[in-house]
Amino acid sequence: MNAGTGKTVADYVTENIKNAHLFKKRGIDFCCGGGISLAEAAAKANVSLEILERELQETDSAISPGYDYRNWKLDFLTDHIINVHHQYVQENIPLLIQYAAKVAKVHGGQRKELFDIQQLFTEVAQELSAHLKKEELILFPFIKKMLRAKEEGTPAPQPHFGKIDDPIEMMEAEHDEAGAIFKQIAKLSDNYTCPDWACNTYRAFYAKLEEFENDLHHHVHLENNILFPKAIELERSLNN
Repeated sequence: MNAGTGKTVADYVTENIKNAHLFKKRGIDFCCGGGISLAEAAAKANVSLEILERELQETDSAISPGYDYRNWKLDFLTDHIINVHHQYVQENIPLLIQYAAKVAKVHGGQRKELFDIQQLFTEVAQELSAHLKKEELILFPFIKKMLRAKEEGTPAPQPHFGKIDDPIEMMEAEHDEAGAIFKQIAKLSDNYTCPDWACNTYRAFYAKLEEFENDLHHHVHLENNILFPKAIELERSLNN
């Protein structure tokens, strides 16, 4: 990528909407102030041009490698979920709340659904934040304790919540609730389709919402279809 191509910050966002999130994190205005060069943007943000160019290249080349999650040890899988998916949620909730507020304020008069989307995302963000804490502080540590007991041949740990099915059922119900909210958001946004006149912030908001939902689907898949069944099977094997 060459900063001397004459492209503006807005051009980079137009070519790849994910670049908007990089600029947002760097405090670079890609919307109303997006008509400046990358070099000017880097100088204003007090970041080296070389670093900014490298980050843009990484955004362009980012891929999602395939993993055989089913053969991962449960402690490794829980750490992966926390370090990848929980971290993603925690990093992107504040960004999406900012986008939602700005887009609703500027364009809510023309598109009333933006206020509903803002409210729905605020609701799901609060629910997910509490949900992650329950997994990280209660459920996942207990799964690790069971795994250690299995490996060391020691008695099964005794939880305060009865059988592991109980918190798992709660987590799955909360997954369903989050999924239902995102179905509403997708419907209100016409599957994240912006009007032709939408500004870059509007487009970035919808793109990030869709990305967030896709990550949530993968996150829930790992838990509902791999981690939780294996944890239930592990508890039963320990008790037998």
